[in-house]
Amino acid sequence: MSDDIAVPVSDTEASVPAVGAPPIFRGVRRALATRGYASLTEFRLASGRRADVLAIDEAGNILIVEVKSGVPDFRSDQKWREYREWCDAFYFAVDDGFPTELIPEDCGLIVADAYGAEVLREAPVAKLAAARRKTLLLRAAMTGAGRLHRIEDPMFTQSSPTV
Repeated sequence: MSDDIAVPVSDTEASVPAVGAPPIFRGVRRALATRGYASLTEFRLASGRRADVLAIDEAGNILIVEVKSGVPDFRSDQKWREYREWCDAFYFAVDDGFPTELIPEDCGLIVADAYGAEVLREAPVAKLAAARRKTLLLRAAMTGAGRLHRIEDPMFTQSSPTV
């Protein structure tokens, strides 16, 4: 093997796409985990909107991260403003080729790739009301547990709660 051939860390690392949203999601989630957050992707809020990434830390702080894979994606999506009422802090996550001056100053800013992310600007914090926080935490717990169950038992279907 010659010295100029890159050897991937694992088969999984080698299969990560280099462009688009998937590497941004992965890098954001890795960075959030190192900051003490557990995260869920494509999390459905009670409003019916779906947050790209919802993250929760041990203190119950809730972040939402909206992933933008490019300028057209950013410009065509104005629903992100509605997410602010469902989190303590709101961030945009983009790749290093995105013109970051497009991101509103009153939003957090994360630049990510498939291996990690850097917070370039912290998001302003606006604490949720206790009732909304409780609802979100319970919904996140149920969503996460349901996803794990489907991974471990893909043939199971649940028509309605029986407990």
